Amino acid sequence: MFRVHDPFRREQVAIAALFSSLGFQYATWASRLPTIKAHLGLSAAEVGLLLMATGVGAVVSFPLVAMLMRRLGSRRLSLFSALGLAMVLVVLAEAPDYPVALLIMLCDGVLVGGLNVAMNAQGAALEAKHQRNAMGKLHATFSGGSLGAALLASGMNALTSTMAVHFAVAAVILLLLAGYARPGLLREDRPAEVAEAAEAAVSGEVREPGEVRKSRGRWTVPTRMTLWMGGAMAFGTVTEGAMNDWSAIYLRDVAKASAELAPMGIAVVSVMMVLARVFADRWRSRWGDGRVVRVGSAVAGLGLALALLSGGVVPALIGFACVGLGIAAVTPCVYVAAAAQGSDALTLVATMGTTGLLAGPPIIGFIANASGLVWGLSAVAAAAVLVSVCGSQIRWTTA
Repeated sequence: MFRVHDPFRREQVAIAALFSSLGFQYATWASRLPTIKAHLGLSAAEVGLLLMATGVGAVVSFPLVAMLMRRLGSRRLSLFSALGLAMVLVVLAEAPDYPVALLIMLCDGVLVGGLNVAMNAQGAALEAKHQRNAMGKLHATFSGGSLGAALLASGMNALTSTMAVHFAVAAVILLLLAGYARPGLLREDRPAEVAEAAEAAVSGEVREPGEVRKSRGRWTVPTRMTLWMGGAMAFGTVTEGAMNDWSAIYLRDVAKASAELAPMGIAVVSVMMVLARVFADRWRSRWGDGRVVRVGSAVAGLGLALALLSGGVVPALIGFACVGLGIAAVTPCVYVAAAAQGSDALTLVATMGTTGLLAGPPIIGFIANASGLVWGLSAVAAAAVLVSVCGSQIRWTTA
């Protein structure tokens, strides 16, 4: 039963406010891309570069975010990033020209990188503190935030065509979410004993019970385990991002679905991902993170491959549902495993995930342009299977 006065629930809801704010902020400016395009007089290629600027900002933020995580901790970094993302909306609405808009979106990507790492560190710390799984539901609230932003955009479009008013209202909502989250956020990224045990396991160092070694405060070289986690995250986000960008096009151009039915590809993937993330914590408790990732990603890859071999609208929708169901729990589980390795590992894995999300859809487009969209989505199916391969090499822990 949901009780805010319960410590676990209170902290979970506070961290969920961060996840929903990230989804809300992204969907807010994305919903106004046509207005931004018209306001600045952009071509389609320039809009593409504007979108890529956000991804580039998130990718290049790695050293800065790693340093800020060590110096500020996840609580303060998440709040600073959330406040910065609110301000980005305000200044983006007043961007006078294209170069300024590019700079703003580059800053947006850096702030997204900071909030993404910090909020997942908070989620992992919540699980470690209470020994209860929570990351799946936290990631589901990201989608909830995106839905809320879409509804707000629809309502604001009906009331006013002024983007500045819309973004000002959205910024106020983001500030309210950050203010609501602040009292309930954890002050430690991970309990000290958990952090020290993880570092000792990675380094092979033997310590007496209760012995704590002070952090050197320096960036550490990624371990092989961290690289496997990064691979799983990258291939997982390639799969997730490609489905959002290419499923409707496949239904329309390859499966010959009607114009009304084509958007159902995105809807099926999104609904299945939200449902899977709602139940993911229960699956993790029952079967363990490793099995959830390995089996889920295999289901995603094989389901999509069979759909592509079969052809047609119905097999495609079933295959897309398999992708949403199977890939949804990958990122929550990998974030938890990466957080157990330390803030540097978490930052690197998050950056690789952003890289996959950024690079995946264009790569699929290049393959589709050269060989056809069926081959392009076959590469997506292969990426999902590679998640399972990477997952088999990771040492998993479950709250």
